Amino acid sequence: MEIYKDLSSAASKEFEKLLNSKLSKSQIEEGKIIEGKVNKITDKYVFLFCEGLKSEPVLDINELKTMGLSEKIKVGETIPVLLEKIEDKNGDVLVSASKAQKIKGWETLVTSYEKNEPVMGKITGRVKGGAIVQHVDTGTLMFLPGSQISSSPLKNIDHLINEVQKFAIIKLDRVRGNICCSRREIIDAGKKQDKAELIKKYPVGTIIKNAKVKNLSSFGCFFSVNDELDVLVHTSELSYSRVNHPDELFSIGDAVDLKVISVDEEKLQVGCSVKQLSQDPFEHIENYEVNKKYKVKIVKLMDFGAFAELEPGLITLLHSSECSWTKKNVSVKKMFKVGDEINIIIQEIDKDKRRIAVSYRLTQENPFETFEKNYPVGKIVDGEIVSKNEYSLFVKVGNLDVDAFLHCNDLTYLNNSEEELSKYKKGDKVKVKVLEIKTAEQKIRVGLKQTQVDPFDWFKDKKVNQTITVKIISTDNKGLVVRPEGCEM
Repeated sequence: MEIYKDLSSAASKEFEKLLNSKLSKSQIEEGKIIEGKVNKITDKYVFLFCEGLKSEPVLDINELKTMGLSEKIKVGETIPVLLEKIEDKNGDVLVSASKAQKIKGWETLVTSYEKNEPVMGKITGRVKGGAIVQHVDTGTLMFLPGSQISSSPLKNIDHLINEVQKFAIIKLDRVRGNICCSRREIIDAGKKQDKAELIKKYPVGTIIKNAKVKNLSSFGCFFSVNDELDVLVHTSELSYSRVNHPDELFSIGDAVDLKVISVDEEKLQVGCSVKQLSQDPFEHIENYEVNKKYKVKIVKLMDFGAFAELEPGLITLLHSSECSWTKKNVSVKKMFKVGDEINIIIQEIDKDKRRIAVSYRLTQENPFETFEKNYPVGKIVDGEIVSKNEYSLFVKVGNLDVDAFLHCNDLTYLNNSEEELSKYKKGDKVKVKVLEIKTAEQKIRVGLKQTQVDPFDWFKDKKVNQTITVKIISTDNKGLVVRPEGCEM
């Protein structure tokens, strides 16, 4: 072996120059991804040639099978690997193809995330809280939250598994190496683009025919337009009259004409109005007078009353308390139906509050006034018991739809009032005397004992300290119970 001691010779300097230039080109460092050329393939290993390394790195064939590359790799082809160690304790070079793929995939996804670009992936299976998505190009795994799978909840996603589709990267943690993606954002982005084109068909001023009521809320009413667009009509735009809740005017499924009054191209929202299709009736409210009768049309029935239309756009509430003179908890749904035309009397007009108070019962004869005319106080009349409670009877007099109140204390002069009450039942005929009529309060009181002779009248011609003859009725430890001779008391 020949040893060169003279390093100053021209040959030595030329060799040094070539060596330095070669090393400068192939900078080998641990932790970097390098290209390896396939030299040999066996049943268990793949041998690589990497420029600048002193020995051939070896890959386990099972690693390539896991990556799905075992069938694709051929002698002479190159494959990226991560240089983990230039020399281990056995003097071998350690490299990894799967780690190189993961690092390259991460860099690709970071670039897509920074540029806000979608990536191609496929759902490989479900996990708690969502699903796992594999990046098609690099095989990198990403987490897909359940809320980001679709715009609407999906009970089953089997039809989406292993289907290549677009995903948006919504979160990327460089420290932990975690990536969250979204399929929903891709779907919504497509919908937004479609909706942006759709709302151009409905500029401000457009009249929409037969929009269907889709949903009702406290702040407005949602309508479906031609089954392609949902629009909102705020409560203030439903009617010129005061509206507390849209269900006072509409029910789900009703068909209503609308006018487009606003278009928000950024939020992709279309605002509409119902009332602007007609003239504001409160501008000529002077045409209506208080205490005058008008005909209205029933447009909506509620538990507390009915909504009636005086004219298109002018709707007023007929409260259940103004429907009957005698029934306090009257059901307007049994009295009227939608579309009925009835007479009402306007009780109040408040232009500032845009409110009209009306009454139906004022158009009917007041049965309490009629009772007072036909059966004044002091008159004895025939009646029929229509109901009974623990302390009184209710008596119907004549054909009037009113019940007179008969307290048990007004049944008898002699017996116990509660015992006397038990003798009567519904349907019994009685002769009573009208004791009191309060028309304003809708109260009538009658008495039964007042139609009989008052036994106390026996004492009218008697004086204090006068001696009378009595009959002993009963005795007890408290004293005697007696009845004067000739008296029923």
